Amino acid sequence: MTVSPDLGAPRTASPELLRSVFRQHAAGVAVITAHGSRPVGFTATSLTSVAAEPPLLSFGIGTGSSSWPAVSEAEHIGVHILGEHQQELAATFARSGADRFGPATSWRTGPEGVPLLEGVLAWLVCKVVARVPAGDHRIVLAQPLVGDPAGPGRPLLYHQGRFNALRD
Repeated sequence: MTVSPDLGAPRTASPELLRSVFRQHAAGVAVITAHGSRPVGFTATSLTSVAAEPPLLSFGIGTGSSSWPAVSEAEHIGVHILGEHQQELAATFARSGADRFGPATSWRTGPEGVPLLEGVLAWLVCKVVARVPAGDHRIVLAQPLVGDPAGPGRPLLYHQGRFNALRD
C-alpha cells in the first residue's frame, strides 16, 4: 500500500480508531424517546434520513443502553432535533443514571403515547419498522407518521466530544 505524503500513517481498524475518526465528524444532535413501563430517552448523533418514499429514518442504539429494553419493544418512538440552546438537555439524556424526565425536562405525552420534548427545533413520531443487529448495537428503522419542523433556533452539533453551535 502506498501512503500519500499528506496522509498520516494508516492504523489497523479498532474501536479506538473508529471513535477517533468519528470525533472529526460533526453531527446533529437528536433525542430519541419511547414509552415502556415509563418514559425513556437517549441522546443520539446517529440519526439519518434513509428514504423519502416511503419516508424512513434510522438511528443506532446500544443493546446495553438503559433505553434499549423499551426501544426494543416499542411500536412508536419520538425523534427530537435539538437546538443550540439545549446543550443541557442533550447532556441530561446522554448521562447514565440521570433523571431524564424529571422536573428540569419540559415534555408532554404525544401521539401514540410517545414522550415529546418541548422547545426542540423539530420532532417526529414514528412507527418502528425494523431493528437490525449491528455488533453491540441495533439499527432502528422507523417511518415518520406526524411531526413539526417549525421550532425556534439553530441546530445543536456534536464534535470532538463536545456540544457546539453552528457558526456562519
